[in-house]
Amino acid sequence: MCPLSYYQIMRNCKDKRAHRYQMVQYAFKHGIKPAARAFHTSPVVVRKWLSRFKETGYEGLLDLSHKPHYSPRATPQNLKDHIIGLQKKYRRLGARQVKTLEGLTQAPKTIRKIWKEAGVSHRRRKKKYITKQNLREVKKKFYLFQQSCEDTKDLTDIPEYWTQMKRLNLPTVQYTRREISCGVLFLGFANELSLIHATLFAAYINHQMAKYKAMPEDSARCQTDNGSEFIGSWNAKEPSAYTKAIESLPGQFHTTIFPGAHRMQADVETIHGLMETEFYEIETFTNRADFMSKANTYQLFFNLERPNTYKEDKTPWQLVQEKKPGLDKRLLMTSAVDLDVLLNNYTSLLAQGGKNLLTNP
Repeated sequence: MCPLSYYQIMRNCKDKRAHRYQMVQYAFKHGIKPAARAFHTSPVVVRKWLSRFKETGYEGLLDLSHKPHYSPRATPQNLKDHIIGLQKKYRRLGARQVKTLEGLTQAPKTIRKIWKEAGVSHRRRKKKYITKQNLREVKKKFYLFQQSCEDTKDLTDIPEYWTQMKRLNLPTVQYTRREISCGVLFLGFANELSLIHATLFAAYINHQMAKYKAMPEDSARCQTDNGSEFIGSWNAKEPSAYTKAIESLPGQFHTTIFPGAHRMQADVETIHGLMETEFYEIETFTNRADFMSKANTYQLFFNLERPNTYKEDKTPWQLVQEKKPGLDKRLLMTSAVDLDVLLNNYTSLLAQGGKNLLTNP
């Protein structure tokens, strides 16, 4: 007679088949009810394992999976096909970014699983991030517009965009300004990398800042690298036109990073990487006006809707509301600007002449 009940043995047994096999053999010799009494269980249990042993032998004494054959919460096939198509569309983007861009309700883990089952998932080379100094907590303490970064991006090295750029006369240079603490983004575009375009971009943003009274009470800094589009000639003895444009707004100062210290521009460089994968590599354009419209839409999406994982999964607008609740939302809805059009309008204004207008010399 077995001193322990069948239930106790099953709880602590690593291979349940051995004990069930003994019970089944006992039932063959003495019957189902005697086996149930001997192994301290019910006749129903003995009868179940005896039946399974007769059907499939020793392997039939294993526990069967309790996984349901149908899940009411399973992702529908048409939605799976849509998610598979998104992987082919976005290519280099991960599940988290695709979920954000497409507004999917599925978790990133579910999206990755669907891609893997469909065989469209590909292994990405892991980047070796080297974090010399994490300034996340420091930047969080900055007041709004205490510091901004500005830089330019050459768009001619993006293969997916290059053919459209040549065929439709699209911009070749992106001018980017980003506020540090909340991540507010401003975009400008041109066909040329020049001091005059950078100056016009600075004047354009200054106008918006003054219009919506966004300047902080204390001083604010706009940081750039040492490119000629910002500082002019390397041996200039006077501040460049860009510096003067920045500092024309009371309380704002222009500073430059140390030569070669590109990590100091990390916030704006991050935007360039994101836009390359989320915008330039996947969008198609019909003309320059269509390009500006889509660039403006991306800027609105980034400022108002796109959560930032580096900033507690909050959007720039949510962070702005925490730091300065009374700020007019329209500042974050400032349109991306075509600096070539702005320059043409400016030169046309100068050429008009008149008593109240400047004229070309």
